[in-house]
Parts: sequence; C-alpha cells; structure tokens
Amino acid sequence: MKNVAAALIIVMFCLAGNAYLFAAERPQRVMKPAVASPDTAPSILSIIPALAEPGDKVTIFGSNFGEQISAFLGSVEIPAKVSDGRQLEFIVPSLDAGLYALYLKRGDGVVGRVYNFSVLPQRPVLNALSPDRISSCAQGGERDVTASGRNFSETSLLFFDNTSIKSRVVSPEAIVFRVPQVTGGLHQVLVKNSPENASVPLALEIETKPEISQVGRGDEYVNYYELIIDGKNFQQNSALYVDGQRIGGNSGQDAAAREKVIFIDCTRLVYQRFPYSPVAKEFRLQVVNPGNEGSQVVNVSAP
Repeated sequence: MKNVAAALIIVMFCLAGNAYLFAAERPQRVMKPAVASPDTAPSILSIIPALAEPGDKVTIFGSNFGEQISAFLGSVEIPAKVSDGRQLEFIVPSLDAGLYALYLKRGDGVVGRVYNFSVLPQRPVLNALSPDRISSCAQGGERDVTASGRNFSETSLLFFDNTSIKSRVVSPEAIVFRVPQVTGGLHQVLVKNSPENASVPLALEIETKPEISQVGRGDEYVNYYELIIDGKNFQQNSALYVDGQRIGGNSGQDAAAREKVIFIDCTRLVYQRFPYSPVAKEFRLQVVNPGNEGSQVVNVSAP
C-alpha cells in the first residue's frame, strides 16, 4: 500500500506540472483597433476642382467630417476648414506637379477613401510691362522693360512675338528684358514656365510717330542758316512741312530746291533755310514719316 500511495503522489505532481506548462504557453488575446465602417468614415461626394495649381483653393463636399479633419496629398498633411459639416476647404501647398493620393483623416484618426488628385505646374502670371511703350529709336538701356507678375522661376522663358529672347529673372515677381529691333506697332509679350504652361500675353507698343520736342537756331551762313529740330522717331526719309510746303521725304531732296532737310539720327533733323528777309516771321513746322505718321504742328518765329 505504501508503494501505491507513493505512485499516486508522483502522478499528481506530474499532472500539476503539465498544467502549469500549458498555462504558460497559452497565447494572450490581442485587442484589435476599432475600424470605422463606411457609414462613419469621412465620405467625399465631390472635389472642386479635381486638379489645381499650388496656391489654389479646393472645396470638398461630403459627410462625417467631424469637428477636426485634415486633407492629405500623398504624405503632406494640409489643414482644412470645415463649414456646415458637409463642406471643407484647403489650399494646395507648394508641391511638384504630378498625381497625388488625396484622402481625409479625421481628428479621431479615422481615414476615408483615397482619390486621385493632380497638382498642375504653377502657371506664370503676367500683370504689367514697365514701360509698355518705347520709342522705335530708343537705344541701349532705353529699350529695357520689366515684366511684373508672379510665379516666375529661374527656368522661366520670356517670349516676344512667339520667340524666346534673352531675359533675366530678378525675382519670382519680375523679369527684365531688352526689346529687340523690330518694326513699329503692337507686339506680344508672354512668360512660359514650360511649353504648355504660359501666361496671358500683354501688348508692348513700339512708337513710330514722330514728335518734335524743340526747335532752335543752329549755324548761320552767307545766305542761309540752320534750324535744329529735336525730337524722336525721325526716319531717314522723313519729310518736313513748312507752312504746308513739303521739303525732302521719300522722293529725296529736290535738286532744284535750295532748302534741304538733313537726317542726323532719329532724334534730330537739320533744316537748311534760305530766308528772303532778315526780319523774323511766324511759320509752322511738321515732320511726317514715310508711313504718313505726322508729328504735332509747332509754331516757329525765325527769318
């Protein structure tokens, strides 16, 4: 009997040890996070617009936005403003152009469905040209023009009449360029950040209409003297009208006429006048270019 009792004690000890081991190996229960159902997750009904540039406002209509919610473009979190519980707005941040995953994440961590959203290259905006008109005879720095706007970059190109010309980006708001030697009239200026991404064009005027700024006495000779006519936009074949009588012009100087007009440059003409009397008189002068553009009429008092 003593042997039987000892055997029972050993068996009970072994069973107790196995129970302890089984309990130690039993896996612990893992609590899974609650997953929002489609009925409670942020829901998007419309995205306006579906593609935008950095700085543009995007409006989303939907439901279950809660009191705090953020929009995400890829990994970039963007604060959103909620109104009426069914509308939110956000501003597209400065991102490279491309396709991004757009989704909403509520303040409690619940994330809505993912949508595609295209960020467009930032379009340059051209607001003004300063000056917006120059004289056809302007030279050097007188032909420099500043294009003002925004969204310019170091790679922006300035186009003059659909041709890219040399320019200098001063800042994201200004580009400086020199107007090429072109015919008079209106010309088109625009800025491109890429071949398909151009600003609205602006007009730049090249003035060709002659203008008289002053008339003064020049050198005197035995039977004639010179009148110096200063102004701008004079041409090689400009004609001078003296009291309505034409001198010079397209047909050149009349060999039979003594009085002549000598072209110095686009800012000065010399009128060789042969007076019949030394007494001063009043007469009118006007410069007319080959295209029949005429200056203002000025009154002169001279012999």
